[in-house]
Amino acid sequence: MEFKSINPYNGQVIGIYKEQTSAEVDLKIEKAQKAFQSWRKVPVAERARLIAKAGAVLRDNVEEYAKMITQEMGKPISESRGEVNKCAWVCDYYAENAADFLADEVIKTEAQKSFVRHDPMGSILAIMPWNFPFWQVFRFAAPSLTAGNVALLKHAPNVFGCAEQIAGVFQKVGFPEGVFQNLIIHHTKIEDVIAHDTVKAVTLTGSEGAGKSVAQTAGKYLKKAVLELGGSNGFIVLEDADMEKTIQTALTARMMNCGQSCIAAKRFIIVEGVFDEFVTKYVEAVGKLKAGDTMDDATQIGTLARRDLADQLQRQVQESIKAGAKLLLGGKQNECFHEPTILTNVTPGMPAFDEETFGPLAPMIKAKDEKHALALAEQSKFGLGTTVCTTNIEKALSFAADISDGAYFVNELVKSDPRLPFGGTKSSGYGRELAKNGMMEFVNVKTVYVK
Repeated sequence: MEFKSINPYNGQVIGIYKEQTSAEVDLKIEKAQKAFQSWRKVPVAERARLIAKAGAVLRDNVEEYAKMITQEMGKPISESRGEVNKCAWVCDYYAENAADFLADEVIKTEAQKSFVRHDPMGSILAIMPWNFPFWQVFRFAAPSLTAGNVALLKHAPNVFGCAEQIAGVFQKVGFPEGVFQNLIIHHTKIEDVIAHDTVKAVTLTGSEGAGKSVAQTAGKYLKKAVLELGGSNGFIVLEDADMEKTIQTALTARMMNCGQSCIAAKRFIIVEGVFDEFVTKYVEAVGKLKAGDTMDDATQIGTLARRDLADQLQRQVQESIKAGAKLLLGGKQNECFHEPTILTNVTPGMPAFDEETFGPLAPMIKAKDEKHALALAEQSKFGLGTTVCTTNIEKALSFAADISDGAYFVNELVKSDPRLPFGGTKSSGYGRELAKNGMMEFVNVKTVYVK
């Protein structure tokens, strides 16, 4: 089988990748295990030095890597540069903090000495998506490799070019052979990799369906799993919100990466006192966004990554309109491009409310009051993050316990930050990435007790 990487903006083939045979995959897994035996013994300081060098390589070659991201999945080039630089940041973060995170934790007991040490687990399989093809990989790889693990990457087939460049980063800075490897395989072969005795855990960022499949397989073979799945984040606007700042935050929260983000704001829930004002100003702001050539610095809205993704979004728009939603802006599709679209009169039961919409669709939902707004935000099978916009910070903080999501942001879009744990609840998955929590997911927390 061959995999084609196709530029969604112009339809040009970027690269063709031949699937690895089962025998070739087995050799890579064996190489990873061999590499682990020596890599785990490398001092933390040296592992940190190498991950810091990876960050430097990313910054030095930002244009090359950004170009590949844009060509393979269609985001504007300015956003691709930002993604590469964010990867450098996560490398810096773990280079600076790994020693502290992995240090022994002395615990006073009746023992002569008792403490907790943090040992690497071994080979970790990472199944990663196309929407942030560099960032999703580095936010796993930076803590996991620095902790002493080795990585096997199964990337999305439409971004195998990015996968090769990522592997090249680790090669350039001197990571030992076998510490980071790409698997060019179809998803039907994933179970065979998870089942392998030397693969100790799996992490997946992807759809709810993919998460359920991987969780089932990981459970079957008693392997640790971390799942970062879909989201349908509520963006709540209260009557006392600073409207101008809120509009700009809402614009980025929904339209960045053409809406193709698990943590994008996907349901705008506005209390009725400011509903008309917010909707009017938001329609105006979205209408000014510039679509065009994704390699042009001035472009703000790119294409969706594949035609089927645009088709799916168009179905959700049309079915919501048939159910009673009103189209305020956009609504049209041309191949992989979908216009930024705003719907109002959106209510539970419509695809625009109930489903994850992975593209530039902003549904406007009217709430009777603050209590109703919080209830609407919670009315979702997903639990990734919620934003609340208000000038009353204490009031917003008092609502935090009422939201069951993995993140709660006040006057800011939900976003990932190397310094803060990231992950969801309910159908958004389980486990955490980033911060110390992310590093601890793939270490053996070992109790040592001396009598």
